[in-house]
Amino acid sequence: MIAETVCSAVAAAGLGVAAVTAYRRRFLTAARIAAYALVPLGLVMTGIVEWVADTAFSPMAWAGFGVLGGAWVLFATTRAVERRRGGTRKERKAAARSAQAGVTAPAASVPSLGQGSRPASRPAAAPRASASDDFSDIEAILKKHGI
Repeated sequence: MIAETVCSAVAAAGLGVAAVTAYRRRFLTAARIAAYALVPLGLVMTGIVEWVADTAFSPMAWAGFGVLGGAWVLFATTRAVERRRGGTRKERKAAARSAQAGVTAPAASVPSLGQGSRPASRPAAAPRASASDDFSDIEAILKKHGI
């Protein structure tokens, strides 16, 4: 009952401020203030304020919110674990089957879906250019800007 009275008073005060603003010939701002002022009144008239007040003071409602929060935490945890393992259960089973069958890609020495073993040696790196070649571009840019 008090929430409805407060919301109605806030709406009336907001409409008063909107009227004063319109009197000062700031019609766009007055319309915006009137729109904000009518929101609490609309919430009271639709019954949302009463529903929120009943929910806020209901232990059963808070228990329900707790259950929903727990369900969300479980869902988020399982999704994180699933992503960390590397896919869905079907994908992991398919990878395990292909690894056991010895399926390899053409010209591969180890199964492509193995345990993630790394090659024993790294491929040879491309020969590096001399140090003067590396800095010639930088020197040209610095000279261009007068540095």
